[in-house]
Amino acid sequence: MKNYNLIIKDDKKAIFSGHIKQTGTNPQGEKLSFTNYYMEKNGEPFFGICGEFHYSRYDVSYWEDEIIKMKMCGINIISTYIFWNLHEEQQGVFEWEGNKNLRLFVELCGKHNLYVIIRIGPFDHGEIRNGGLPDWLFGRPFEVRSNDEGYLGYARILYREISLQVTGLLYKEGGPIIGTQIENEHNHSSAQWAMTTGINNLWLNGGSDGNAHMLKLKEMAIEAGIDTPIYTCTGWGGASTPTDEMLPLWGGYSYWPWIYYEEERFKNIKEHPATPEYIYRDKHNNSIPKSYNFEPFYTPEDYPYACCEMGGGMLQFYKYRFEFPYKSVPAMTGIKTAEGCNILGYYMFHGGSNPKGTQNTFMNDLATPKISYDFNAAIGEFGQIRESYKRIKLQHYFFTQFEQLFCLTKTILPYDTSTMDPYDVDTLRYAARSHNGAGFLFINNFQDHVETKVMDNFNVQLTLENEVISIPHNGELSLGKDSFCMLPYNFDLEGIRLKYATTQLITKIDFEGESYYFFYIPDGMNGEYGLESKGISEYWTDKATVEISGEITIIHVPNDISLIKLTSIEGRIINICTFTDEMSLEFWKAEVWGRERILLTEANLLVAGNEIKLESTNKEVVTLSVFPDFVDVHAVIGGELVSKEKKGLFTVYTFRIPKVVISVNLEKINSDKANLSFAKGAFAGVKEVLLKTDYIGDIGYAFIDGDMINDNFSNNTTWDVGLKRFEERLYEKGMYLYISPIKKGTVVSSHSTMAAWNETSSEQIAEIHSIVAVPVYEIVLKN
Repeated sequence: MKNYNLIIKDDKKAIFSGHIKQTGTNPQGEKLSFTNYYMEKNGEPFFGICGEFHYSRYDVSYWEDEIIKMKMCGINIISTYIFWNLHEEQQGVFEWEGNKNLRLFVELCGKHNLYVIIRIGPFDHGEIRNGGLPDWLFGRPFEVRSNDEGYLGYARILYREISLQVTGLLYKEGGPIIGTQIENEHNHSSAQWAMTTGINNLWLNGGSDGNAHMLKLKEMAIEAGIDTPIYTCTGWGGASTPTDEMLPLWGGYSYWPWIYYEEERFKNIKEHPATPEYIYRDKHNNSIPKSYNFEPFYTPEDYPYACCEMGGGMLQFYKYRFEFPYKSVPAMTGIKTAEGCNILGYYMFHGGSNPKGTQNTFMNDLATPKISYDFNAAIGEFGQIRESYKRIKLQHYFFTQFEQLFCLTKTILPYDTSTMDPYDVDTLRYAARSHNGAGFLFINNFQDHVETKVMDNFNVQLTLENEVISIPHNGELSLGKDSFCMLPYNFDLEGIRLKYATTQLITKIDFEGESYYFFYIPDGMNGEYGLESKGISEYWTDKATVEISGEITIIHVPNDISLIKLTSIEGRIINICTFTDEMSLEFWKAEVWGRERILLTEANLLVAGNEIKLESTNKEVVTLSVFPDFVDVHAVIGGELVSKEKKGLFTVYTFRIPKVVISVNLEKINSDKANLSFAKGAFAGVKEVLLKTDYIGDIGYAFIDGDMINDNFSNNTTWDVGLKRFEERLYEKGMYLYISPIKKGTVVSSHSTMAAWNETSSEQIAEIHSIVAVPVYEIVLKN
């Protein structure tokens, strides 16, 4: 058995505050501020979880439910780009209606008690045309992204227009807007001027005047009325970061499709390299001022390590198609938090579709799909819930439930990891976050672009000031391939000390004078709890086995749902409910009908006001397990309650939905082309219809009467298109699918006495294998 050791000691700068200017108070007296480690709300630690959702890339009629989905995953801040070229495509004509209604979007976030960070540019990037700058700026005699007064004059107009839209919605006015991002990757990133692409490929200025430009933009924003407690900027890659005035934010992606466009450095690349993103670092340590993807222009322990662009997915680029592994997202979350992050930021958290312009039809970056901006995000382009959503939800519940403890913990590495090889999948990757002898052991077994394996037959010893904790106490650890875990040690279960657990803590609730803690067993691990015996007066378990080893009571739980009931010496009753890794994907926590509850369901769960919504994709039978139970369910809309029964801790409700068959009239023109039509009313009785197409080819295109509504770069996965938003047009005009071919042996010939070019190829591959329309049902429960 391999033995690993981690020495737990705190030799870092103490937590302090008052030096960071990012602060503000709302009319209700709530105050936001920062220490050098974390964000504070009313002087207490606040763990921020930020998810990017672009209102302009989503249908306005679906915004509210999608915002609720984000909240249900534990998101407490929504960030969004304000793309200048979408709002002022034609100079002097600003559009803020429909899907561009920034004000309505922010109001909906506020309605559901979510904070908002607006990313006001002027330059955004975001894989949109010109990085968000309007085409008409190209024809002006000044340098964009600089302190050239000609450019700043137009930027002032933009900021004034944004300010008009958010008046009354700022934090100081009682609104949800707590932050403003200035510019994006200034002096680090750029974009092509789209109108030149294909000819001379001119690029925008990557940024001039450094910090002076960033400070000028902030000054202009405040003058325009965009006055928020927090101002942020992106910190990576040597970007301009005036830290006295803006909070620098970080991130990291493990899928880099842009490298296939870099002619020199990666011109001979065949396989995407394994990235160092999944090796633990310490991003809050003065003795390690720089590390991979982290080279701050400030002393690390003086500012909180915070993120705004963690890879919550990645967009397909034409030259690099990949099947995104959704387990990479919770692993990334684990890496960033282990490194010291107390403010998470996902880009993207919610996918979308690029809107069309009036001057230029397609507003995307030219290396990406013209319409689709699904981004393999936790919530997809048409509201699909991904595995990444279900897994990071469990982490988010933990971070926010225990934020006052977790934010105080500090990163500890076993050794200098700077030279660790990302291709090394034999060496255990582990770290800890600790405070006053208690904390969490992080273990990662995910690595992008490398085949991992089960890690087994190992043990981790934590050497603390006055004791050594062996995890587990007797025996060995194992962890499944591509898995991640965060294991507590010396955790206070309200009077009973949990010396260690080989299960991951999710959250807790209180009910009828008892505490209920919920854990799950990480994939590949054997679940057990090592409890300090002297704190326990009684214990009971339904399925577990118990052994006493010296001063430790060890409880082994089966790979099944199980319950342990402990009574402390002081008489406090603590319940530990443990789920399997698979069961945990159905776990939800929400305030429902007047109290916090734990709910288990395979459906997508949306809770707001007095309504519970259950979204079910292509399944007519839906179960909802609830603890504590409801007093009653007075109304069920969209289905019927067929049974209610008690199963252990939970009450299980079973609902049946009337089956709807979405009939598609399919006419295959040939192997790569198909016409689809739908009878009037075919979508009645469902919330959404997902058209699922399996094909082989280069790009899939979907049209209604010649108007492209979606596209897909083939990567051997199913192509989804949500149809409900096109319902009336589809009834009237139908739909046309075309698969452009993969071509081999292509030659473009101009051997002609006239102006003629001609393309020939030795082989063309394009074939539609199947097309299926799948209903997404919704049941609404009311009390």
